[in-house]
Amino acid sequence: MINNASLSKYKSLPVQVRASLWFLICSFLQKGISVIATPIFTRLLSTAEYGQYGAFDSWLQIITIFVSLQLYSGVYTQGLVKFSDDRHCFSSSIQGLTFVLATSWTIVYLLFRSYWNDLFSLTTVQMLAMLVMIWSTSVFNLWAGEQRVEYKYRTLVIVTLAVSVAKPAVGIVFIKCATDKVTARILGLALVELIGYSFFFFLQMKRGKHFYSIKYWKHALLFNIPLIPHYLSQTVLNSADRIMIKNMIGDSEAGIYSLAYSISLIMTLFNTSLMQTISPWMYQRIKDKNERSIAPVAYITLIVIASVNLILILFAPEAVAIFAPKEYRNAIWIIPPVAMSVFFMYSYDLFAKFAFYYEKTKLIMIASVFGAILNIILNYIFIHMFGYIAAGYTTLACYIVYAVLHYVFMVKVCYEQGGIKQPYETKIILAISFAFVIAGFLLMMTYNNPYLRYGFVGIVLLVVIIKRKKIVSIFKRIIDLKSKKKTE
Repeated sequence: MINNASLSKYKSLPVQVRASLWFLICSFLQKGISVIATPIFTRLLSTAEYGQYGAFDSWLQIITIFVSLQLYSGVYTQGLVKFSDDRHCFSSSIQGLTFVLATSWTIVYLLFRSYWNDLFSLTTVQMLAMLVMIWSTSVFNLWAGEQRVEYKYRTLVIVTLAVSVAKPAVGIVFIKCATDKVTARILGLALVELIGYSFFFFLQMKRGKHFYSIKYWKHALLFNIPLIPHYLSQTVLNSADRIMIKNMIGDSEAGIYSLAYSISLIMTLFNTSLMQTISPWMYQRIKDKNERSIAPVAYITLIVIASVNLILILFAPEAVAIFAPKEYRNAIWIIPPVAMSVFFMYSYDLFAKFAFYYEKTKLIMIASVFGAILNIILNYIFIHMFGYIAAGYTTLACYIVYAVLHYVFMVKVCYEQGGIKQPYETKIILAISFAFVIAGFLLMMTYNNPYLRYGFVGIVLLVVIIKRKKIVSIFKRIIDLKSKKKTE
């Protein structure tokens, strides 16, 4: 039970902190529902079918960039602040632009659907469902972006959780009633998103009363079109391996890899929650020319991210056994390198903040494009040589290179900004990274020796018990940044 003192303390928190707290809880629950549903779908779908769905999801992420231009990303949040006096008009006009883009691409698809179907190895029904999902998800993201800027979290949390529950529920029913289970899974998602999200298009159009605004359309297009290589490269880096495994080896192998990738990426939730917590604080430190104060907190968060991913690596065999039947057993050998990649996904964001703050977007694009091209080349070479498991290691290699590039560019940006001191100690970053990677591979070597692995589990639990106060103090220090950023 929540006592009155706790409730009073909660109500005394600034609305920004309360909103952030609920957004974080919502994110955890949303991911949790998806995680709970995974074992169900891996048993309803064969490895080949799961691989086909994984390839569809990968194409969805890539095609979304071209169809929506990701107008709901940086330009929209920036515009909501920049045009705060005309926020509703800005929102409705961006909704209008998104609708025009989605409709135009749908017409292009229908005119040449045989070509597109062959290119993506998808059916007409699957492609149309994908276009519906791109539009409806964009509608929701635009509305949700406005809610976050205005700290209106209640409706957002309710809608997000309702849709998160409905997706697997409808998907299970559709799959049970269909012979083409992959298409049934896709149609279930499209139907839930269309019903759950399309209302917000009409809501924002009613508020803003402007479908078209040359001022806002021009601003959005000029801002986001140059960022397409960056968005596309990040998506390719995350998705190319599953598509290439499907085309180069087979659907079953793609399904096994997709499961391992999905389990590993659960840990990106920690990346997101930590980065959302410290990002405003970091930007304030950069603005105040107090970059060196960032390092101690950054090191702590790196250790936290490393720790949670090592726990996943340690329990990878159990995770795969829970999430899927024995046909997916080989996924255990993919989880360690992909989980290590999650650590470097977080670390590069710590370095890239400086390029983002000083608007050095060309450097960001160079790193993203280089990482994506390298990923495709390494996948092509090593999947041929060693099979689909190699894709996990190419992903790790590319994210290490990606992080290194952003670190080099960070040093360059700091030097160009009047000789700002380098914010991090290179040797400390390297020490944390090397220790993490070595520990990850050592834990993977215990997979065939359960007694040794469970010995590690006992040691981990013992350390957690002994160091529990220190661990709690670390998390408190990170959480306190939310309050500090309001008063600094």
